[in-house]
Amino acid sequence: MTLDLGAIVTTTTTTKDAPFRLLIAGGGTGGHVFPAIAVVEEIRARHPETTFFWIGGHNGVERRVAQEHGIPFRAIQMGKLRRYFDLENVKDAFRFPVGVVQAWPAIGSFHPDVIFSTGGHASVPSVIAGWTRRVPILTHEQTAQIGMANRISARFASSFAVSFAESVPLAEGVHKRVVLTGNPVRKSLLDGDAERGRQQFGFTADLPILYVTGGALGATRLNAGIEPNLPAFLERMQIVHQAGRPTRENDDAARLSAFRETLPDDLKRRYVVKEFVGDELPDVFAMADLIVSRSGAGTVAELEVVGKPSILVPLPNTGGDEATKNARVLEKAGAAVMVEQKDATPERLAAEIDALLADRDRLAAMASAARSMGRPDAAARLADELLALRRS
Repeated sequence: MTLDLGAIVTTTTTTKDAPFRLLIAGGGTGGHVFPAIAVVEEIRARHPETTFFWIGGHNGVERRVAQEHGIPFRAIQMGKLRRYFDLENVKDAFRFPVGVVQAWPAIGSFHPDVIFSTGGHASVPSVIAGWTRRVPILTHEQTAQIGMANRISARFASSFAVSFAESVPLAEGVHKRVVLTGNPVRKSLLDGDAERGRQQFGFTADLPILYVTGGALGATRLNAGIEPNLPAFLERMQIVHQAGRPTRENDDAARLSAFRETLPDDLKRRYVVKEFVGDELPDVFAMADLIVSRSGAGTVAELEVVGKPSILVPLPNTGGDEATKNARVLEKAGAAVMVEQKDATPERLAAEIDALLADRDRLAAMASAARSMGRPDAAARLADELLALRRS
């Protein structure tokens, strides 16, 4: 199927004194979705009359998140953009233009002032469709590298926002207008209270607190590196362990919860297993002395804003090895220790965790380094840029 872009170029007209209309394009993973929600909250705080609309994929998290925040949603076809040969590329070559055709009337009906593209495979069809309607487009890259979807979207964007200073030279290679905004995180993360967190989890102030997280779905390899150390760890620390929601590949939370029940009461009180850490996350961050985590763009941004030292185990084989590049940004700044997954054995993780928790001065220096990199105003910067594009 061939789409003749030149044949359908049109103009979307808006009235400048009318309420702002923002279309969000993108999704797939939380890393492409939650920064958009932070920006939505920022714009709603400034201009409550703003109207939003979201175009994303059929299978990502964006539909649920959009609905939870009262944003109308439209799903379109999308083709996965791969850097390697795969027979699925043939099918996706047809899905992609179908997505453009589906997005085009949806954008026309909504009449957006600006399109905010957050990346991921779901963003590109809407970006191209919006460009044919001459809608200003802001593309935002969350990671320390430039993803393939955003490399394509940058060709059609009015402005290209990046999250890391290290990414600016890369972005300038694909776009002439690059703005450094940072990666938005929820404002609530700054409202955490360590004492409130300790009371909620039944912890005390006399032992260090370790927070282990592989994200909402967990990380079985990360959990496997921690689990053999738990009996020894709990003799000298307290642990919140986000093990992940149950999937066919991950039943870690159930197994770790069963292990907890075998512990004597004094050690049981020091170990909390959660499938998912939700609204209590700000307090968990506030009370944690050290965090062991993956290194997705959203996690890295959160660690910077809350100023927490970390041991990062990047997920290997991500697009362009973005997780490793994200981790290296913090490692280079002295804010984190990076351990590649192949090296994240129980012995190595135990050595790193024990060494850091025994060195309070180093932990403080790492926390300061992380905080110096944080951009708590990232959502405000992106909102400024989006509103400026409307006026341009």
